[in-house]
Amino acid sequence: MATKSAETEPTANGPDAEVTTSEADGTTTTEVNEAETGDKSPQPDIGESFFRDLLNELGDGVYFVDPDRRISLWNKGAERITGFPAEDVIGKCCADNVLQHVDDKGECLCTSTCPLAATIKDGKRRCADVFLHHKDGHRLPVRVQTSPLFDRYGWIVGGIETFRDNSERQADAERLRKLARMAFLDELTGISNRRYLDSALRSRFSELNRNEMNFGLIMIDVDHFKQFNDNYGHETGDRVLQVVSETLSKNCRSFDTVGRWGGEEFVVIVGDAGAEDVRRLASQLCALVASSSVTAGENRLSVTISLGATTARKDDTPQTLGSRVDALLYRSKDTGRNRVTFA
Repeated sequence: MATKSAETEPTANGPDAEVTTSEADGTTTTEVNEAETGDKSPQPDIGESFFRDLLNELGDGVYFVDPDRRISLWNKGAERITGFPAEDVIGKCCADNVLQHVDDKGECLCTSTCPLAATIKDGKRRCADVFLHHKDGHRLPVRVQTSPLFDRYGWIVGGIETFRDNSERQADAERLRKLARMAFLDELTGISNRRYLDSALRSRFSELNRNEMNFGLIMIDVDHFKQFNDNYGHETGDRVLQVVSETLSKNCRSFDTVGRWGGEEFVVIVGDAGAEDVRRLASQLCALVASSSVTAGENRLSVTISLGATTARKDDTPQTLGSRVDALLYRSKDTGRNRVTFA
């Protein structure tokens, strides 16, 4: 059916708007004659210069490359982060190691596993943490994101890489790691602290009650520790604690937990172990520490430990188990030191 000719009707768009009604579907289309309505509001000039100005306002670095990875645009953010002005890089190929991206192993990415090259090849976006070469010579951690550039037919005609300075993020991550170490590691010896040992002990009890997975507990005290401090100084005393902690931690299994309980006392939580396993490990640790030594000036000082050892029972709690092993430790000290008491 033919379309009805346009009729002029007053509309909300003004008296000069033309309304066309289609008899086929009843829809109405309004056409406004700007010249007649007198609408003189300026229209934004959205062209290449507008987009360049917009990109230059970004804090992140942005650059465009063609299919051969030749750089065609380099924004102000890229200049600020890298130190390279646009005139130093425009027209150059990023594969020629302009930024010399490397990974955390120092392997060059520009000529091998470049994220931007991979994106241009398969059209997939990527994100990676890499290290670029600053114009001043130092390496700078950056997080890069790559995206393909398509023409109107859907063909890939280049790529975009955005990147931002990642150094503050890495510093934050290191601060978090340091806080975690401070929370669960003993600062002097580098092994677990009492807070972590308490948590590990509760976990072992949960496994015992849920899966009947037996475990043992060894309490250790350095013999005559006060004499090391009094006769040779606190630095020597600290070294004694470090030697003992190293000997304990290096000679337990990976799923055992070794920690400093406090002062000159240490604890070993022996995972998935029966009575004989716990007794054997305690005896071995006692003998190994007794064969180690600490040097103080020209003096070679022998170190020994006393140990109490036991296995957890079904009716135990962390408190009852701790009290029992502590009593066994003091029995070792009362009967001559440098020995293990197991029960």
